[in-house]
Amino acid sequence: MIRVMLIDDHPVVRAGLRAIVDSFDDLVVVAEGDSGAVVDQLIDGTVSADVVVTDLQMPGVDGVEATRRVHEHDGPPVLVLTTFDTQADIVAALEAGAVGYLLKDAPEKTLHDAIVATAEGRRTLAPEVATALAERMTRPHEVLSDREVEILQALASGASNRELADQLFISLATVKTHLIHIYQKLGVDNRTAAVTVARKRHLI
Repeated sequence: MIRVMLIDDHPVVRAGLRAIVDSFDDLVVVAEGDSGAVVDQLIDGTVSADVVVTDLQMPGVDGVEATRRVHEHDGPPVLVLTTFDTQADIVAALEAGAVGYLLKDAPEKTLHDAIVATAEGRRTLAPEVATALAERMTRPHEVLSDREVEILQALASGASNRELADQLFISLATVKTHLIHIYQKLGVDNRTAAVTVARKRHLI
């Protein structure tokens, strides 16, 4: 029997996941929480689990930090289960030590197989995630820096250059320089096209 710790800040989602996991004969939920802080129970030995299934973006301790804590203390393997499929999110989770990365729209059978594989230490990536990583590897010259991704996200919300400068505490000239680099990497010549391409490639 594979013991599972579930982490998701939405009670209804977590309850649904628990029902799905417990419906399988070889899986059982032994602990759950609405924040990544619950992994401290694994670290101090209060709870014992074979795999951690965690959401990514949560208040307090998020999924990336929770994954890092578990990994640094040689805890059980972690499967990220989220709706976020940007390259930045994926890379952050994997660099923190996640073994698997699955999207929440996956079929129940896929979720079961991913949990089992992760518990066994086998890498499990959703097809969309594998594609995003492949694009990142095959287009290294197009990889955006964290600051460039941050600027793109602000652009997507409709921020002007001045608003970008104020939000990021940088000069207007620096914003313009970042935009030039972003346009070059994405092969575009304006902010609307940059946002469109970035979304298509799951960069934001």
